[in-house]
Amino acid sequence: MQVQVGIEKKLREDFAPLHLEVANESHMHSVPEGSESHFRVVLVSEAFERLPLVKRHRAVNGALAEQLAGPVHALALHTMTPEEWFAKGGKTPESPPCLGGSKA
Repeated sequence: MQVQVGIEKKLREDFAPLHLEVANESHMHSVPEGSESHFRVVLVSEAFERLPLVKRHRAVNGALAEQLAGPVHALALHTMTPEEWFAKGGKTPESPPCLGGSKA
């Protein structure tokens, strides 16, 4: 739970989110039990106003560079402005099932 808490803390500090979800999806992949290597992030922030999707993702990846260089193997990002979030009714797609490794 340390990695997930670190991700949440860093994103709150850097993006002042209106809404933040950080889900550990490692259990859906071929990793040891208790791993913190695969995460899904829903981040809604005014910091994303007028930024294209790729720049939003680069900003999040930059903020989480330390985690991405170490324990985090995969990061699914859903980055939205408050207007986009409300237009979608506060919903995001679920992550697809893992088809890699021994799960295939």
